[in-house]
Amino acid sequence: MKTTEAVDSIVRKTVEDMGFSLCDVEFQKEYGNWVLTLFIDKPGGVTIDDCEAVSKAVDPVLDEADPIAQAYYLSVSSLGIDRPLKKDADYERNLGKEITVRLYAPLDGKKEITGVLQSYTEDSFELMCGKETLTVKRKDAALVKPYIRF
Repeated sequence: MKTTEAVDSIVRKTVEDMGFSLCDVEFQKEYGNWVLTLFIDKPGGVTIDDCEAVSKAVDPVLDEADPIAQAYYLSVSSLGIDRPLKKDADYERNLGKEITVRLYAPLDGKKEITGVLQSYTEDSFELMCGKETLTVKRKDAALVKPYIRF
């Protein structure tokens, strides 16, 4: 089992019992140090106080289970408004919303497409671009993220 999967299974109940969704777990080296980041969400958004509360709640749970051999820093963060869509839950959360897709190779002469996410499967997703529906294979998308209007 990967480190992120082990951590997810250990802390998910604690996070959900506090009224949050555990959306993602990342474990990566940043500037020479290992960082475990839990991404949380809740209706209405996440505050810095929410991140602190979750951090304080999961820290002893992680210490007791001890799923990570090396030293690491624990970070709890909100998803952020422009977080890339990676998992089915990300696509589900963005159904009916505008997203931008960067492709590895051009499709109809374009490497970047913006449209409304209509549906998704394990392998692809559909965008409404104007009056046209476009199907994009997930493996062809280099980056998929919410479209932010300023």
